[in-house]
Amino acid sequence: MEARRFLVSCLSFALLLSAVSAQLSTDFYKNTCPNVESLVRSAVTQKFQQTFVTAPATLRLHFHDCFVRGCDGSVLISSPTNNAEKDHPDDLSLAGDGFDTVIKAKAAVDSVPQCRNKVSCADILALATRDVVSLAGGPFYNVELGRRDGRISTKLGVQHNLPQPGFSLDQLNSMFSSHGLSQTDMIALSGAHTIGFAHCGKFSKRIYNFSPRNRIDPTLNFGYALQLRQMCPINVDPRIAINMDPATPQTFDNAYFKNLQQGKGLFVSDQILFSDLRSRATVNLFASNNAAFQQAFVTGIIKMGRIGVKTGNQGEIRIDCTRPN
Repeated sequence: MEARRFLVSCLSFALLLSAVSAQLSTDFYKNTCPNVESLVRSAVTQKFQQTFVTAPATLRLHFHDCFVRGCDGSVLISSPTNNAEKDHPDDLSLAGDGFDTVIKAKAAVDSVPQCRNKVSCADILALATRDVVSLAGGPFYNVELGRRDGRISTKLGVQHNLPQPGFSLDQLNSMFSSHGLSQTDMIALSGAHTIGFAHCGKFSKRIYNFSPRNRIDPTLNFGYALQLRQMCPINVDPRIAINMDPATPQTFDNAYFKNLQQGKGLFVSDQILFSDLRSRATVNLFASNNAAFQQAFVTGIIKMGRIGVKTGNQGEIRIDCTRPN
Protein backbone atom coordinates (compact mmCIF):
# COMPACT_ATOMS: atom_id res chain seq x y z
CA MET A 1 0.00 0.00 0.00
CA GLU A 2 2.81 2.40 1.00
CA ALA A 3 4.75 1.55 -2.16
CA ARG A 4 1.68 2.26 -4.31
CA ARG A 5 1.08 5.58 -2.52
CA PHE A 6 4.74 6.54 -3.08
CA LEU A 7 4.48 5.62 -6.78
CA VAL A 8 1.31 7.69 -7.20
CA SER A 9 3.03 10.58 -5.42
CA CYS A 10 6.07 10.36 -7.75
CA LEU A 11 3.85 10.19 -10.84
CA SER A 12 1.85 13.21 -9.65
CA PHE A 13 5.06 15.17 -9.14
CA ALA A 14 6.34 14.18 -12.59
CA LEU A 15 3.06 15.29 -14.17
CA LEU A 16 3.24 18.57 -12.26
CA LEU A 17 6.78 19.18 -13.50
CA SER A 18 5.84 18.43 -17.10
CA ALA A 19 2.84 20.77 -16.79
CA VAL A 20 5.10 23.53 -15.49
CA SER A 21 7.67 23.09 -18.25
CA ALA A 22 4.81 23.21 -20.78
CA GLN A 23 3.77 26.60 -19.35
CA LEU A 24 7.31 27.96 -19.44
CA SER A 25 8.96 28.45 -22.83
CA THR A 26 12.24 29.83 -24.13
CA ASP A 27 10.40 32.26 -26.45
CA PHE A 28 7.78 33.43 -23.96
CA TYR A 29 8.49 37.13 -24.63
CA LYS A 30 8.86 36.91 -28.42
CA ASN A 31 5.86 39.22 -28.97
CA THR A 32 5.94 41.40 -25.84
CA CYS A 33 9.70 41.99 -25.43
CA PRO A 34 11.68 40.22 -28.18
CA ASN A 35 15.04 41.70 -27.12
CA VAL A 36 14.74 40.77 -23.44
CA GLU A 37 17.73 38.39 -23.49
CA SER A 38 20.15 40.87 -25.08
CA LEU A 39 18.93 43.66 -22.78
CA VAL A 40 19.55 41.56 -19.69
CA ARG A 41 22.88 40.23 -21.00
CA SER A 42 24.18 43.71 -21.72
CA ALA A 43 23.37 44.95 -18.20
CA VAL A 44 24.76 41.79 -16.57
CA THR A 45 27.97 41.95 -18.62
CA GLN A 46 28.54 45.54 -17.53
CA LYS A 47 27.99 44.62 -13.88
CA PHE A 48 30.23 41.53 -14.19
CA GLN A 49 33.05 43.67 -15.61
CA GLN A 50 32.82 45.92 -12.55
CA THR A 51 33.13 43.09 -10.03
CA PHE A 52 33.47 39.31 -10.33
CA VAL A 53 31.36 38.88 -7.17
CA THR A 54 28.40 39.50 -9.52
CA ALA A 55 28.70 35.89 -10.75
CA PRO A 56 28.52 33.84 -7.53
CA ALA A 57 26.17 36.38 -5.92
CA THR A 58 23.58 36.17 -8.73
CA LEU A 59 23.82 32.39 -9.04
CA ARG A 60 23.32 31.94 -5.29
CA LEU A 61 20.41 34.39 -5.30
CA HIS A 62 18.60 32.29 -7.92
CA PHE A 63 19.17 29.12 -5.88
CA HIS A 64 17.92 30.72 -2.64
CA ASP A 65 14.90 32.12 -4.48
CA CYS A 66 13.87 28.79 -6.01
CA PHE A 67 14.29 26.69 -2.86
CA VAL A 68 12.04 29.00 -0.82
CA ARG A 69 8.47 29.44 -2.15
CA GLY A 70 9.63 28.49 -5.67
CA CYS A 71 11.29 30.61 -8.38
CA ASP A 72 9.07 33.66 -7.93
CA GLY A 73 11.52 36.47 -7.15
CA SER A 74 10.33 36.57 -3.52
CA VAL A 75 13.95 36.70 -2.27
CA LEU A 76 14.26 40.15 -3.88
CA ILE A 77 11.52 41.73 -1.76
CA SER A 78 12.55 44.14 1.00
CA SER A 79 10.59 44.56 4.22
CA PRO A 80 10.39 47.80 6.25
CA THR A 81 10.16 45.61 9.36
CA ASN A 82 13.05 43.30 8.35
CA ASN A 83 10.70 40.35 8.03
CA ALA A 84 11.32 39.31 4.41
CA GLU A 85 13.17 36.19 3.17
CA LYS A 86 16.38 38.18 2.71
CA ASP A 87 16.33 39.08 6.43
CA HIS A 88 16.53 35.45 7.58
CA PRO A 89 19.98 34.45 8.98
CA ASP A 90 20.41 31.95 6.11
CA ASP A 91 19.98 34.79 3.59
CA LEU A 92 21.91 37.57 5.32
CA SER A 93 25.11 36.38 3.60
CA LEU A 94 23.61 36.90 0.12
CA ALA A 95 25.91 39.47 -1.50
CA GLY A 96 24.39 42.80 -2.48
CA ASP A 97 25.89 42.49 -5.97
CA GLY A 98 23.34 39.79 -6.82
CA PHE A 99 20.39 42.03 -5.93
CA ASP A 100 22.03 44.97 -7.74
CA THR A 101 22.47 42.86 -10.88
CA VAL A 102 18.73 42.14 -11.04
CA ILE A 103 17.84 45.79 -10.38
CA LYS A 104 20.16 46.98 -13.16
CA ALA A 105 18.90 44.35 -15.60
CA LYS A 106 15.29 45.24 -14.77
CA ALA A 107 16.04 48.93 -15.42
CA ALA A 108 17.62 48.02 -18.78
CA VAL A 109 14.53 46.00 -19.79
CA ASP A 110 12.13 48.72 -18.64
CA SER A 111 14.06 51.39 -20.54
CA VAL A 112 12.48 49.97 -23.70
CA PRO A 113 8.84 51.21 -23.84
CA GLN A 114 7.59 47.98 -25.42
CA CYS A 115 9.09 45.94 -22.58
CA ARG A 116 8.24 48.14 -19.60
CA ASN A 117 6.58 46.11 -16.82
CA LYS A 118 6.18 43.13 -19.15
CA VAL A 119 9.04 40.93 -17.83
CA SER A 120 8.96 39.41 -14.34
CA CYS A 121 11.76 39.89 -11.83
CA ALA A 122 11.88 36.09 -11.44
CA ASP A 123 12.59 35.69 -15.17
CA ILE A 124 15.19 38.46 -15.11
CA LEU A 125 16.97 36.65 -12.24
CA ALA A 126 16.88 33.36 -14.18
CA LEU A 127 18.35 35.03 -17.29
CA ALA A 128 20.97 36.93 -15.28
CA THR A 129 22.03 33.65 -13.66
CA ARG A 130 22.58 32.00 -17.04
CA ASP A 131 24.59 35.03 -18.17
CA VAL A 132 26.92 35.14 -15.14
CA VAL A 133 27.57 31.40 -15.43
CA SER A 134 28.48 31.87 -19.10
CA LEU A 135 30.61 34.97 -18.42
CA ALA A 136 32.58 33.04 -15.79
CA GLY A 137 33.46 30.33 -18.32
CA GLY A 138 30.53 28.01 -17.77
CA PRO A 139 27.91 26.75 -20.22
CA PHE A 140 25.46 28.94 -22.12
CA TYR A 141 21.99 27.40 -22.12
CA ASN A 142 18.44 28.30 -23.14
CA VAL A 143 16.40 29.68 -20.24
CA GLU A 144 12.74 28.75 -19.91
CA LEU A 145 10.65 31.88 -19.27
CA GLY A 146 7.13 32.80 -18.24
CA ARG A 147 7.42 32.92 -14.43
CA ARG A 148 5.29 35.42 -12.54
CA ASP A 149 6.47 37.21 -9.40
CA GLY A 150 5.21 36.21 -5.97
CA ARG A 151 3.72 38.74 -3.58
CA ILE A 152 4.74 37.05 -0.32
CA SER A 153 8.20 37.04 1.27
CA THR A 154 8.65 36.14 4.94
CA LYS A 155 11.50 35.00 7.17
CA LEU A 156 9.33 32.08 8.24
CA GLY A 157 9.33 30.67 4.71
CA VAL A 158 13.11 30.20 4.75
CA GLN A 159 13.15 27.89 7.76
CA HIS A 160 14.28 24.33 6.88
CA ASN A 161 14.23 25.07 3.14
CA LEU A 162 17.93 25.69 2.44
CA PRO A 163 20.77 23.15 2.72
CA GLN A 164 23.15 23.69 5.62
CA PRO A 165 27.00 23.42 5.60
CA GLY A 166 26.90 20.39 7.90
CA PHE A 167 24.38 18.34 5.89
CA SER A 168 24.93 14.62 5.23
CA LEU A 169 24.31 13.04 1.82
CA ASP A 170 20.92 11.76 3.01
CA GLN A 171 19.89 15.25 4.15
CA LEU A 172 21.02 16.78 0.85
CA ASN A 173 19.23 14.14 -1.21
CA SER A 174 16.07 14.50 0.85
CA MET A 175 15.94 18.27 0.41
CA PHE A 176 16.72 18.22 -3.31
CA SER A 177 14.39 15.31 -4.07
CA SER A 178 11.54 17.23 -2.40
CA HIS A 179 11.97 19.69 -5.29
CA GLY A 180 12.12 16.99 -7.96
CA LEU A 181 15.92 17.05 -8.23
CA SER A 182 17.99 13.85 -8.36
CA GLN A 183 21.27 13.10 -6.58
CA THR A 184 23.11 13.80 -9.85
CA ASP A 185 21.32 17.17 -10.14
CA MET A 186 22.31 17.95 -6.53
CA ILE A 187 25.97 17.10 -7.11
CA ALA A 188 26.10 19.10 -10.35
CA LEU A 189 24.42 22.11 -8.73
CA SER A 190 26.88 21.86 -5.81
CA GLY A 191 29.52 22.45 -8.48
CA ALA A 192 28.36 26.09 -8.45
CA HIS A 193 30.72 26.36 -5.46
CA THR A 194 33.50 26.49 -8.04
CA ILE A 195 32.91 30.27 -8.11
CA GLY A 196 31.37 30.68 -4.68
CA PHE A 197 32.70 32.04 -1.42
CA ALA A 198 31.89 31.29 2.20
CA HIS A 199 32.26 33.09 5.50
CA CYS A 200 34.68 31.81 8.14
CA GLY A 201 31.88 31.22 10.62
CA LYS A 202 30.33 28.59 8.32
CA PHE A 203 33.27 26.17 8.53
CA SER A 204 35.44 27.26 11.49
CA LYS A 205 34.40 24.23 13.55
CA ARG A 206 36.03 21.96 10.95
CA ILE A 207 39.44 23.56 11.46
CA TYR A 208 39.42 24.27 15.21
CA ASN A 209 36.96 22.20 17.19
CA PHE A 210 35.62 19.35 15.11
CA SER A 211 35.29 16.72 17.84
CA PRO A 212 36.77 15.80 21.25
CA ARG A 213 39.15 13.45 19.44
CA ASN A 214 39.99 15.61 16.39
CA ARG A 215 40.53 19.36 16.40
CA ILE A 216 40.59 19.27 12.59
CA ASP A 217 38.00 17.34 10.57
CA PRO A 218 39.88 14.20 9.39
CA THR A 219 38.14 14.33 6.00
CA LEU A 220 39.74 17.76 5.41
CA ASN A 221 43.14 17.93 3.71
CA PHE A 222 45.53 18.79 6.59
CA GLY A 223 47.64 21.27 4.63
CA TYR A 224 44.49 22.97 3.37
CA ALA A 225 43.15 23.13 6.94
CA LEU A 226 46.30 24.96 8.05
CA GLN A 227 45.89 27.43 5.16
CA LEU A 228 42.29 28.01 6.23
CA ARG A 229 43.47 28.69 9.78
CA GLN A 230 45.75 31.43 8.44
CA MET A 231 42.87 33.02 6.53
CA CYS A 232 40.39 32.52 9.39
CA PRO A 233 42.17 32.96 12.75
CA ILE A 234 40.10 31.97 15.80
CA ASN A 235 38.92 35.47 16.70
CA VAL A 236 38.49 36.75 13.16
CA ASP A 237 35.28 38.40 12.00
CA PRO A 238 33.11 35.37 11.04
CA ARG A 239 31.82 37.34 8.03
CA ILE A 240 35.23 37.36 6.29
CA ALA A 241 34.78 35.47 3.01
CA ILE A 242 36.98 32.70 1.60
CA ASN A 243 36.92 31.27 -1.93
CA MET A 244 35.24 27.87 -1.97
CA ASP A 245 37.49 26.76 -4.84
CA PRO A 246 41.14 27.42 -3.92
CA ALA A 247 42.32 26.35 -7.39
CA THR A 248 40.42 28.47 -9.96
CA PRO A 249 38.03 30.65 -7.91
CA GLN A 250 37.03 32.89 -10.82
CA THR A 251 36.40 30.22 -13.43
CA PHE A 252 33.25 28.13 -13.71
CA ASP A 253 34.90 24.74 -14.23
CA ASN A 254 35.15 21.28 -12.69
CA ALA A 255 38.00 22.16 -10.29
CA TYR A 256 35.51 21.94 -7.40
CA PHE A 257 35.27 18.18 -7.95
CA LYS A 258 39.03 17.77 -8.26
CA ASN A 259 39.31 19.62 -4.94
CA LEU A 260 36.92 17.15 -3.31
CA GLN A 261 39.17 14.28 -4.44
CA GLN A 262 42.00 15.98 -2.54
CA GLY A 263 40.00 16.62 0.64
CA LYS A 264 39.57 20.31 -0.15
CA GLY A 265 35.81 20.66 0.12
CA LEU A 266 35.16 23.69 2.32
CA PHE A 267 31.89 22.53 3.89
CA VAL A 268 31.07 19.12 5.36
CA SER A 269 28.24 19.09 2.78
CA ASP A 270 30.83 19.54 0.01
CA GLN A 271 33.32 16.91 1.17
CA ILE A 272 30.59 14.36 1.90
CA LEU A 273 29.96 14.11 -1.84
CA PHE A 274 33.34 12.40 -2.17
CA SER A 275 33.51 10.74 1.27
CA ASP A 276 30.20 8.93 0.79
CA LEU A 277 30.64 6.02 -1.61
CA ARG A 278 27.11 6.48 -2.98
CA SER A 279 28.06 9.80 -4.60
CA ARG A 280 31.81 9.38 -5.15
CA ALA A 281 31.51 7.92 -8.67
CA THR A 282 29.63 11.03 -9.88
CA VAL A 283 32.25 13.31 -8.30
CA ASN A 284 35.00 11.32 -10.03
CA LEU A 285 33.16 11.55 -13.37
CA PHE A 286 32.75 15.33 -13.11
CA ALA A 287 36.37 15.72 -11.95
CA SER A 288 37.64 13.88 -15.01
CA ASN A 289 35.17 15.30 -17.53
CA ASN A 290 34.33 19.02 -17.49
CA ALA A 291 31.85 18.58 -20.36
CA ALA A 292 29.92 15.95 -18.37
CA PHE A 293 29.76 18.31 -15.38
CA GLN A 294 28.59 21.27 -17.45
CA GLN A 295 25.94 19.19 -19.21
CA ALA A 296 24.65 17.88 -15.86
CA PHE A 297 24.71 21.41 -14.42
CA VAL A 298 22.54 22.70 -17.28
CA THR A 299 20.06 19.86 -16.75
CA GLY A 300 19.97 20.57 -13.02
CA ILE A 301 19.59 24.33 -13.20
CA ILE A 302 16.83 24.14 -15.83
CA LYS A 303 14.93 21.71 -13.58
CA MET A 304 15.60 23.96 -10.58
CA GLY A 305 14.17 26.91 -12.52
CA ARG A 306 10.79 25.11 -12.69
CA ILE A 307 10.38 24.73 -8.91
CA GLY A 308 7.07 26.13 -7.70
CA VAL A 309 6.76 28.66 -10.51
CA LYS A 310 3.72 30.88 -10.82
CA THR A 311 2.37 31.22 -14.35
CA GLY A 312 -0.68 32.51 -16.17
CA ASN A 313 -2.90 34.48 -13.79
CA GLN A 314 -0.88 33.62 -10.68
CA GLY A 315 1.36 36.22 -9.09
CA GLU A 316 2.15 39.47 -10.89
CA ILE A 317 4.78 41.33 -12.91
CA ARG A 318 6.42 43.48 -10.26
CA ILE A 319 6.98 47.12 -11.24
CA ASP A 320 9.70 47.33 -8.56
CA CYS A 321 11.52 44.07 -7.85
CA THR A 322 11.97 45.01 -4.19
CA ARG A 323 8.25 45.24 -3.35
CA PRO A 324 4.89 43.82 -4.42
CA ASN A 325 2.75 46.09 -6.61
